[in-house]
Amino acid sequence: MVAIRPLAGENEARCCAEMMCSTEPWITIGRNFDESLAIVNDPTSEVYVAVEGDRVLGFIILMMRAVFSGYIRTVCVDPTSRGGGLGTQLVQFAEERIFRETPNVFLCVSSFNPRARQLYERLGYEFVGELRDYLIRGASEFLMRKSIGPLRQ
Repeated sequence: MVAIRPLAGENEARCCAEMMCSTEPWITIGRNFDESLAIVNDPTSEVYVAVEGDRVLGFIILMMRAVFSGYIRTVCVDPTSRGGGLGTQLVQFAEERIFRETPNVFLCVSSFNPRARQLYERLGYEFVGELRDYLIRGASEFLMRKSIGPLRQ
């Protein structure tokens, strides 16, 4: 059974960083291990891991105090665990966490990652805007949002 819980310790952080830098879309972006580890260990983020026993199957990184409060910075699923609903579980976990504090969830998805964009659209995310050449030349980041209401009632 898969459990989602806060990241626990440096070994798990290193496992997440290795998973990130060795899989798409981060290979295309050119993110290396040290950059990935710095992102996982960023003290301004919340990191949650999906584990089965002692094996990390995936993780999600949230930024609750960013320009867009409730920003999903990273969703990463081990390639051997993709296609089984784990990405959906991680995003839904993040939504529950974020919606306790703010009515909007934001994320970006790369133009060369259509499978992820389809997942987010299936989960109710809407396209908000496009950032051309943001991470790498020739690619865009699509800003997406899911909302349960405005910031002010």
